[in-house]
Order: sequence, then C-alpha cells, then structure tokens
Amino acid sequence: MKKSPFLFKSIVAVAITLVFLSTGCRRPTPIIPSTPGIAEKPAVGPVAVEPMVTIRAEPISIERGGATTLTWEATNATDVTIDNGLGTVEASGSRTVRPLESTTYQIRAINNVAVVTAAVRITVTDTDAITPPLLSSISDVAWFDTSMQDVFFDLDEFTIRPDARLILQANARALVERPNIFITIEGHCDERGSSRHNLVLGDRRANSVRDYLVSLGIEGHRIETISYGSERPFCEQSTEECWQLNRRGRFVMR
Repeated sequence: MKKSPFLFKSIVAVAITLVFLSTGCRRPTPIIPSTPGIAEKPAVGPVAVEPMVTIRAEPISIERGGATTLTWEATNATDVTIDNGLGTVEASGSRTVRPLESTTYQIRAINNVAVVTAAVRITVTDTDAITPPLLSSISDVAWFDTSMQDVFFDLDEFTIRPDARLILQANARALVERPNIFITIEGHCDERGSSRHNLVLGDRRANSVRDYLVSLGIEGHRIETISYGSERPFCEQSTEECWQLNRRGRFVMR
C-alpha cells in the first residue's frame, strides 16, 4: 500500500507545531544581577595606654621626729600602691608621714598594659636639741613604756592599717635593741557584736599584729597573743571615739 505524500507532510507539520508549543510556553529564568557585598568595619576598642604617675614631698628634708607630706597623682591606673607601710592608695591624694630615718617612698601605678614607678627620698637629720640618754641606762619597764605603741583597727576588721604598719615598724626596731624583752599582744574589740564574735575577732587582731612583727624579723617565740574581745574596754562610752580606742592590739611586757 502506498503512503500519500500529503499525509506524511501533515504528520511532520503537527509534530513541529507540538514541539514549538512545548518550548514556547516556557519563560526564560530572569538573570538577577548580583550586588557586591559591603564589608563591615571592625569595631575599634579603646587604645591601650600606659599609666602615668608622679610623687613629691614637702618638705624634702626633716629633722628626726618631724613630719612631711607626700603628694601623688596617677592616671590610667587600675591599682596604685606606695611602699613603706602605706599600701594601696587612691589615684590622687596626699599623706603625712614621719619617717625615723632617711627613706625612699616608691609609688607603683598598674594597669593591664604596664607597671610604672616613681620615687621620692625624704632626708631625715638628727636634731641637736636634746641628747637622749643611753638605752642601757633606761630600765626595761621605762623603755617599754616609751618605745612600744598600741595599734588600732577599723570596725569588724583585723587587717593591719597603713598607720598601724608604721607603728609596728617602729616597735620592731625597738624590740631588736632589747632582745631580752618578751611581749604579749592583746586583741581588743568595741562593745558591738556578740561575745563569741568579739573573742574570735580579738584573736585575729592579735595574731595579725604578731605575724606582721615576725615578717619584720622579730622571733616568734618572743611573742604571745591573747584575746579579750570586748571584756576589757579602754573607754566606757558608746561613742565612735570610744569604740575606736577599744579596737586595738595592745602591747604588754611579760
């Protein structure tokens, strides 16, 4: 049987039409131009700066027993300390000191970048006013009464204050002169707080004084401690002045 050319051409035409329709209905996917990203600037932190510190004294030279005033200023510091018993201090301030001999006071200003120091030297000269008697001519009791000083504490504290450190340093120098002297350190408290609390606090105060003297070179076997809490007040009135007098470490010769 012979195929008609007309029929063949019709089939080809229909096939082409179907192919055209199947592709022509599809929409091309649009190409969206990309936008270049914007880089974020890194956050800038504070610039690290070394501390700065100055210290001076007025007057710079004193007679033995006299006083001078230290004045200092520190910037960019997180911690400021002065040696020779002053300890941690405020960034800027002043303090009256009475060194018994020529002394250099060094200040340290610290932050997370550096430690910076400065210093001032106080010259102490002997006075010609009165020649003190020879130590050997003074009895132990008289020597003790004139050489040993009590120290005082802040409320509910047993740490050694800066002013107490200076007193204990002088006491230690005196004790070196008389190695035959043995002492008892009494811990006392004001009337506030329970009896048990004050006995414990008085014991801690007495032992803080003892430990500081030992750190200065005084033999531990020369020192005994005892706590009286608030049982033996030095002042009977309920005032801040009396309470301060009762918060003490007292020196007694054995």
